[in-house]
Amino acid sequence: MARATGKSEAVYERLKGDIESLRLRPGAKLSEVRLGEELGASRTPVREAIRRLAGEGLVDFVPGEVARVAAISLGGVRALFEIRTLLEPRAAALVAASGAADERVLTPFHELVERLEEFEESFRALDAAQQARGYRDFYEIAEGFDQAVIAACRNPYLARTIRDLRSQTVRLRHVSHSGPRRMLTSLEEHRALLKAITHGDTEAAEAACRHHLAQTLQALIESLTSEDSPIAGDVQVDAVR
Repeated sequence: MARATGKSEAVYERLKGDIESLRLRPGAKLSEVRLGEELGASRTPVREAIRRLAGEGLVDFVPGEVARVAAISLGGVRALFEIRTLLEPRAAALVAASGAADERVLTPFHELVERLEEFEESFRALDAAQQARGYRDFYEIAEGFDQAVIAACRNPYLARTIRDLRSQTVRLRHVSHSGPRRMLTSLEEHRALLKAITHGDTEAAEAACRHHLAQTLQALIESLTSEDSPIAGDVQVDAVR
């Protein structure tokens, strides 16, 4: 039983990573047989992984039919950012307040400041081709920030809700940082967030987070509607606004 569980977890992590990184494009079919052959797994762990991913909103799963990678729609993106804008600025403010009361809360955020500075210095020294390969390092820093906020947020319900939205957020990150200019702008936005949190400035943390989300949404909409989008042709234009 432990072995099957381990295999299921491995298949789940692999599929989730492929969906979040857009290696598996929106709408792609997820055949249990084909995936099992590719991943060296039986149909049971593949089926379990698909069901978990469906629960996270990354897979559209209808019993008796072939599962597909969940679509990305403009309406869905706007709806996601509407709820993120309600939740994440408040979480940032709570973390800033906690840090002001207990310096130990700020340890991971001070470390992220150092990582951000080191990354920017090295990134700006790269040529365009090298910069394109350097996005992954920034993704890791951005993800580290998000996870640090979740871990430090003293409201467990708020933290859990934000965490449950992470899969959708991570997948869209690969679209929003579609060029060096946006990535460097996002870097500045994260710097402002880190400064506010490490200085215990709750109002500035909330405002910086709100600004970052607004800028990210704008970049996403522009990227998703561009002919140069990495998933051009796979984005649904729907009536949700």
